[in-house]
Amino acid sequence: MENVKVVLTKSLIGAKPNQKATAKSLGLNKIGDFVVHADDQVLAGKVKVLKHLVSVEKA
Repeated sequence: MENVKVVLTKSLIGAKPNQKATAKSLGLNKIGDFVVHADDQVLAGKVKVLKHLVSVEKA
């Protein structure tokens, strides 16, 4: 599997509770935090919820 780097680029202030929970489940707390995960369907669903708050790039 390919790995992807997910970076929190915008603040979670004012985000909906489900978006905050999704970010926390990924391990993203502050702007600039990043995580590297395997690219799979679960990650794709989480990124879809946060698409306006994160950037995704190949790792």
